[in-house]
Amino acid sequence: MPFVKPEEITAIINDFNEPGSLAPTGLHLGGTKYMVIQGEAGAVIRGKKGPGGVTVKKTGMAIIIGIYDEPMTPGQCNMIVERLGDYLLDQGF
Repeated sequence: MPFVKPEEITAIINDFNEPGSLAPTGLHLGGTKYMVIQGEAGAVIRGKKGPGGVTVKKTGMAIIIGIYDEPMTPGQCNMIVERLGDYLLDQGF
């Protein structure tokens, strides 16, 4: 995946602040467009593209991005990214 662009990160931050703002345009990362699917308002954004997708988790000081493709499943990616995010939140990050 190419380097993530500043405007893509800005759009993600905006969606955390105003959940649902990415739904009409999609989630863009490294120039790839993902269809936004159900997440957790203000905490987790999930996107799908074909057999792959993305999970984005917000902590106090970081945004964790996990991108997956087959054979990894959406649930596996969600679990790994969200558990890491929860751990960082517990540590004050």
